[in-house]
Parts: sequence; structure tokens; C-alpha cells
Amino acid sequence: MAKKQLSPIDILLDENNKDNIVLYDDKNKEVEFEQIAIIPLDGKMYAILRPLGGDDPMPEDEALVFVIDEVDDEDVLLLEENEEIEDKVFDKYYELLKQQGYDVD
Repeated sequence: MAKKQLSPIDILLDENNKDNIVLYDDKNKEVEFEQIAIIPLDGKMYAILRPLGGDDPMPEDEALVFVIDEVDDEDVLLLEENEEIEDKVFDKYYELLKQQGYDVD
């Protein structure tokens, strides 16, 4: 029996699934992302993801913020472009890390 293909959102929301996810860029090219965190904030869910490899690799201490939103009755991941919201998501992430005993500066 074939294994059911999970959507990137299903993978992200499954706390036991730490697999990398694959999204498509604006040129329909596959981009693999490492899961960093899911952050609930102001009634929305945000995913912190770090792209792996590619033509322009991102430094290990940087990541992107995506919002889980609904488009045409379907949940999708959209790159968060509001810098103020990105900052709030990262602040919440660092706060959660500190609560877990991690030294975050």
C-alpha cells in the first residue's frame, strides 16, 4: 500500500513529524525547508522555516516566516512580508526558547 503524501501544512502541524518540507517558489522550482518552529500569534499560525541549499543559501542563524492562511477554502503557506509581524513571531519564538531553558541573546 502506498504511503499517503502529506501536505507541507500537515507535516508542520504534526508535532511528531520533523521532516523537511518542500515548497515551490514563484518559478515553480522545488525548495526544501527545515522546520524550525510553529508559532501561534494573534489568532494565526506562523511557521519559521529555513531554506536548505539552493542557489543562494541562507545563513544558519537566519530563517523565513510563513503564515498559514486560507485561500479558496484551502490552507496554504504564504511568505509573511510584514516586517513588524515577522519581528513579533521571532520575539515569541525566542521567548519560548528562554522558557525552555535555552540561552538566547
